[in-house]
Amino acid sequence: MTGPKVIVGMSGGVDSAVAALLLLRQGYRVEGMFMKNWDEDDDEEYCTAEIDRDDARSVCSRLGITLHEANFAAEYWDNVFAGFLAEYAAGRTPNPDVLCNREIKFNLFLDYARLLGADMIATGHYVRAMHANGEFQLLKGLDQDKDQSYFLHAVPGEQLQQCLFPLGEMHKREVRRMAREARLPVHDKKDSTGICFIGERRFAEFLARYLPEIEGRIVDVNGEPVGAHRGIAYYTPGQRQGLGIGGRAGRPEAPWYVVSKDAERNELVASQDQADLMSESLIADEMNWLAKVNPPFHCAAKVRYGQDDQRCFVTRHGMGIRVDFEAPQRAVAPGQHVCLYDDERCIGGGVIVDALSGTQRAVA
Repeated sequence: MTGPKVIVGMSGGVDSAVAALLLLRQGYRVEGMFMKNWDEDDDEEYCTAEIDRDDARSVCSRLGITLHEANFAAEYWDNVFAGFLAEYAAGRTPNPDVLCNREIKFNLFLDYARLLGADMIATGHYVRAMHANGEFQLLKGLDQDKDQSYFLHAVPGEQLQQCLFPLGEMHKREVRRMAREARLPVHDKKDSTGICFIGERRFAEFLARYLPEIEGRIVDVNGEPVGAHRGIAYYTPGQRQGLGIGGRAGRPEAPWYVVSKDAERNELVASQDQADLMSESLIADEMNWLAKVNPPFHCAAKVRYGQDDQRCFVTRHGMGIRVDFEAPQRAVAPGQHVCLYDDERCIGGGVIVDALSGTQRAVA
């Protein structure tokens, strides 16, 4: 083949396998790259890296392409995991998958691929990329149930422009069918879920290995004590299970929910009224813009992956933005990301630092 050389990030799953297959059929010179990003606690019970690497090898063997391997575990620790721990210790709720895409999968991977002579890189993400009027655009994947633009909004546009997304126009069922027809060994492999370095274990069990349990009070929205917590890092806004708050004299028999976390006081704020979980607005910073926009403007937003688009109004707030929603949003978590959309186009996003409502203010 004489087409451009493309190196595909091979995860060992069906999506990257079909991405490589499609590019081969389109005439590209395709090679694969398996990236190992986690060395700590690298045992078979929780870490699937060895299985994933074997699956990536099997796919590349089936396709007749070279598989390169790179270990980015040190960079992952420094650029993703250390920040993940610091955010949790400070009472926020970070999203390491967004950071991994920005720091590793579209940064180090791209640089490494260039050293191997690649013209472009490719991944199995369900997003679309195009140029219109001389401007790069990142669009949602055609399969709305699998769209992954939320996870890519923090990647600089100049890096995204050097990546191909072969699955953007496909539905997951088509990907599975194509993999089965091509007899790819991962055609029926279960999709991975959750954070890569945690695997199937319980989140609190994993976090306890790296952050000390510092017990403190659980208080209601008026500051009255209602229980005790094991450490605010182990709880997230909106959480209902695991609070250990039983019946309280003078309180209704209703569930308690985490409203916010006060790291300075080491207090967890909880409520039995779900209205206390609702926020009309948020403040975000560390913005990454993928479109030439200038607030104020109306658009749509997501405050978590898989959420339906929420109509909102965006204005400038210092170096960041303020987002005012048409409808209140439940459990907006400082440390998470807000992603902005103009219809199908992802126009950028940033880190949530404050969630605002008429009854409470969760300060990061």
